[in-house]
Amino acid sequence: MARRIAAGAAYGGGGIGLLGAATIGLVLAEVQLAKRQVGNGHSPHPPSADGLYGLVYAGADAPLRLTMLGDSTAAGQGVHRARQTPGALLASGLAAVAERPVELRNVALPGAQSDDLDRQVVLALGDPDRVPDVCVIMVGANDVTHRMPATQSVRHLSAAVRRLRTAGAEVVVGTCPDLGTIEPVQQPLRWLARRASRQLAAAQTIGAVEQGGRTVSLGDLLGPEFAANPRELFGPDNYHPSAEGYATAAMAVLPTVCAALGLWPAEEERPDASRREGFLPVARAAAEAASEAGTEVAAAVPTGPRGPWALLKRRRRRRVPATDPVASGG
Repeated sequence: MARRIAAGAAYGGGGIGLLGAATIGLVLAEVQLAKRQVGNGHSPHPPSADGLYGLVYAGADAPLRLTMLGDSTAAGQGVHRARQTPGALLASGLAAVAERPVELRNVALPGAQSDDLDRQVVLALGDPDRVPDVCVIMVGANDVTHRMPATQSVRHLSAAVRRLRTAGAEVVVGTCPDLGTIEPVQQPLRWLARRASRQLAAAQTIGAVEQGGRTVSLGDLLGPEFAANPRELFGPDNYHPSAEGYATAAMAVLPTVCAALGLWPAEEERPDASRREGFLPVARAAAEAASEAGTEVAAAVPTGPRGPWALLKRRRRRRVPATDPVASGG
């Protein structure tokens, strides 16, 4: 199904939806109930975390430029301090690994769907002399909740990755989280939300990797850890992550951001067969990543007997290093 969605996105198809028409009527009552129970966040405007991180390394090298794109998850909605947002956590961690300052810019928009990425890419690439070194995109949850056709969702994401890569930026996509773990959502909507989320995550992986990006499965963002610790890992609206939840997501994404910039240890880049890492057809790698949070997929061989191949990595999570918060803006 993920391959069909990605193919439809690439070749202009638009008829493959995340939920069949026959199921829509069945879940409408559940949708309305969930909307009444799930809040929109106590902080409608996420704290601005834009600025310079890793001041202890200032003067050694020019700052790396990190740009966040996507929806409320990328923006950090649900927390009250700039340093708790995923952008700030990633910038701090990247500065510590690179031993260079990191300049963070966040153009993500709470409530955004994938069709807003075109506008965000324009903002990210507005200054041709300041192209980001790496962009992190977190998007997809609103596409599922608003029933955007999956082919349309992946088409917008693929176009964004292609434009950023063409401009010279590395791109890491945090794929659609598992919406089936949101606490107020009941069956059968919970099962349908989980199925739709994973289908979209796998299709996003195929689309992004084929355009030269890397992906990280964000199932843990609203996945098993969140289900086990909802009071700790969800924010006050029971929908957006708490500070601890964003830290969990940042720890999953940081290794891939570092690897994209050539900053991860060489021994970590070799696939480890004992951890079921290796080269797979991109569609199979996407399916495996969608079912296991924290899994990275990166382009490997552009063609093969079964289409493009990708490298699947199950990177060990490492706690985000603590550095100085932010020099300006946060």
